[in-house]
Amino acid sequence: MSTHDALTKFLFETLPVRGEVVHLDATWAAALERVEYPPEVRDLLGQAFAATALLASTLKFDGALTLQVTGGGPVHLLVVQCDSDRHLRGLARWSGEVAGLGFGALVGADIGDASEATGRMVITVEQKSGERYQGIVELAGASLATALEGYFERSEQLPTRLWLAADGESAAGFLLQVMPARDPDSNSWEHATVLADTLTPAELLELSPEQLLHRLYHEDDVRLLGAEPVTFRCSCSRERIVEMLRGLGQDETMSIVAEHGEVEVHCEFCGRGYRFDPVDARALFVPAPAAPVRSKH
Repeated sequence: MSTHDALTKFLFETLPVRGEVVHLDATWAAALERVEYPPEVRDLLGQAFAATALLASTLKFDGALTLQVTGGGPVHLLVVQCDSDRHLRGLARWSGEVAGLGFGALVGADIGDASEATGRMVITVEQKSGERYQGIVELAGASLATALEGYFERSEQLPTRLWLAADGESAAGFLLQVMPARDPDSNSWEHATVLADTLTPAELLELSPEQLLHRLYHEDDVRLLGAEPVTFRCSCSRERIVEMLRGLGQDETMSIVAEHGEVEVHCEFCGRGYRFDPVDARALFVPAPAAPVRSKH
């Protein structure tokens, strides 16, 4: 399998450490297809795409994991979702000038002066059947990677490090994590992470998983566990829009039709449009005919 648009897992044979590498190319291009982001916002969103794919792969669930960042900076909302089939979608909302701003200034993260920190990070796991989990932490750190590491430290108590990179063509991420139920040998963990700290963003974006792992750990016994495809796919549908309009109510829906001649809804994630003309809109609120009752003889 090509390592483009794929997530590759690996582990160290002699260290209690596992890892993941994700590369997004066509997936990232599809996410950028309908929105022109400033480079600072685009790169942050790309890092979030890579990070969310990595986070989802560390968990066993049947549903969707959502990473949401909100704050008082110009980027007031960033949302990326990855389901258990490795389908990604996401968006960012911003206003004002963002040129030259770093992570903390973009999202309102605490990078040393808590009085200026306004951001928070929410990670939600929604199961198709079962309980919903949500973790909320204040944003802290000079990058999205360090903010997520802080989340793991505070919420999961599992030593985890991330390296993220994105540009206008690709997004990529690298994750190391102490294996659950294994003794986090400090020397082993330091060995793995110190070498990974030598990675450059260009290497992360350009090298294949095999090349990257050879570059970092050619003296270690590292085993690749195979690659899984990752794709951009939105879960929006006409049926879901119908449910939304019915929840809005007949009076409100028909008032939109009266003002605009139709109801047009665009998915914020993929940009797909759904149109309802006056006949379609009225039909949403017509009760379904009752099934005929058959007499018994």
